[in-house]
Amino acid sequence: MELLQDHPASLQELARLLGVHPKDVEDDLRHLIKSLRNMPYQAMITPATCRKCGFVFHKDKLHKPGKCPTCKGTRISEPVIRIEERR
Repeated sequence: MELLQDHPASLQELARLLGVHPKDVEDDLRHLIKSLRNMPYQAMITPATCRKCGFVFHKDKLHKPGKCPTCKGTRISEPVIRIEERR
């Protein structure tokens, strides 16, 4: 949680920083997001976006999608997660 308060990061970045597999980080992040509901913090997710056509993926996708459903392009930005205090 502290990592994401100081530095917004993608799933891949977190996995590299922690030295674990991205799937393990994704499972932990999903658990953290559920836990934050009972805390004075909230997860802010910048969704993945197709760099070719601008299609914005759903915020529930924490990993980078393989291709865009609209243009079939593969140039997709990774979703970025950060944690901030509720207002």
